[in-house]
Amino acid sequence: MPKRSPGPSVKDPELYEALRDEGDSKEKSARIANAAANTSRSAVGRKGAKAEDYEDRTKEELMSRAKDIGVKGRSRMSKSELISALRDR
Repeated sequence: MPKRSPGPSVKDPELYEALRDEGDSKEKSARIANAAANTSRSAVGRKGAKAEDYEDRTKEELMSRAKDIGVKGRSRMSKSELISALRDR
């Protein structure tokens, strides 16, 4: 397979190529390669939200989240029903 040219905007072409070989899109590969070049590579995979599991939240917290996203019938739902409704959104 001929070597792809990621273009001048990609800061870590080797990582870009490795990600493309794994099947990632051009955009995703470029975004990850540039993030890795700006920070340490090991820190790139740890970025993201620190949300706790729905099971670890109180029913009141789940009710608030359900209200925020517009779950209908939430006032009559049990905790497990709320969790299911939130996951289905």
